[in-house]
Amino acid sequence: MHDPLVHEDDGEGQLALRSLPALLVALTVVTGLVDAVSYIALGRVFVANMTGNVVLLGFAVAGESGLSIAASLTAIAAFGAGAAAGGALGRRIADRGALLAAGATGSAVLLALACAGAFLAGDPVDGDWRYVLIVTMALALGGQNAVARKLAVPDLTTTVLTLTLTGLAADGVRAFKPRRLVAVAAMFAGALVGALLTLGPGPAWALLLALAVTAGVAASADRMRARRGAQDDPRL
Repeated sequence: MHDPLVHEDDGEGQLALRSLPALLVALTVVTGLVDAVSYIALGRVFVANMTGNVVLLGFAVAGESGLSIAASLTAIAAFGAGAAAGGALGRRIADRGALLAAGATGSAVLLALACAGAFLAGDPVDGDWRYVLIVTMALALGGQNAVARKLAVPDLTTTVLTLTLTGLAADGVRAFKPRRLVAVAAMFAGALVGALLTLGPGPAWALLLALAVTAGVAASADRMRARRGAQDDPRL
């Protein structure tokens, strides 16, 4: 069946949507990586999955031991700030390739700070370093989520899978979209690898991998933007 979201030219010199899914799948892997670090190494808090984080905040307010009201509120606030910055970026940049490149670059810078902090803090991460990592990681993922929302590729929000899983179950076999299954697998793979690295050599190594993937997405989006711009240049 023809997918109307896959086409060669959108008439505005923007990155064709066929170029976006693979990069957004890579960012979905990043979500699994960073949430593995935050939940395992930073005391049961999410920096990307805000649905889970709000639920954990409710548990913490109710008095569940091992949960931190301050950590959850910090993550929610930082994620919101990152989303606001990503939204502002989306309003300023119309070109899809340029938007993804700029958003991923900003996220990579923040993840680099988090990675450096994790190496300096050692394992376990505690004290002020815990909040440094929560803030930088949640800012990065809030921005990533806002950019993905602006790009609006169905089933690839990069941070939320509830609607994706609902679509898989509710739409039936005839409406099956492999992209949904790929998104779920990407999140699972990121979480698994992130957990193995966090529990093994340490959270800094999981963040280093997240940084490498995000930087790769930024570079790839920028190359595609440049290539598309060259194709649209009337002087050529």
